[in-house]
Amino acid sequence: MSNDVDIAQQEIIEEFRFFDDWMDRYQYLIDLGRRLPDFPDADRIDSNKIRGCQSQVWFVANQRDGKLEFRAISDAAIVSGLIAVLLRIYSGKRPRDILDTPADFISALNLEAHLSPTRSTGLHAMLKAIQNFATEAAQAA
Repeated sequence: MSNDVDIAQQEIIEEFRFFDDWMDRYQYLIDLGRRLPDFPDADRIDSNKIRGCQSQVWFVANQRDGKLEFRAISDAAIVSGLIAVLLRIYSGKRPRDILDTPADFISALNLEAHLSPTRSTGLHAMLKAIQNFATEAAQAA
């Protein structure tokens, strides 16, 4: 049974299938990152930083109407693109759906093979932050 998280992952996987090689996929990631909404300087504080990322990543989560909303930004172009992918998949979704849906897009897109080890570690750190927020929200519900 598909949920909103699973559907969003499938849409991303389909989009990336349009590109034949990884240079085009990297460019697409960079373009996605450039389209992230503005991230206020007031939120670029140490307590909003994700640990485990080589580049700087600021990440904020809020809950509204039973769904989690995420905002984030990085000082690195490809990392901002990864953030854009994560936000499309997880922002605006119910905590339970986030927790119940494996992050299949990582293997489907073969990201592990095409990201540097530090970017891969950063991706997993961001994913862990999303799952931690979802766990806290689900327990509080």
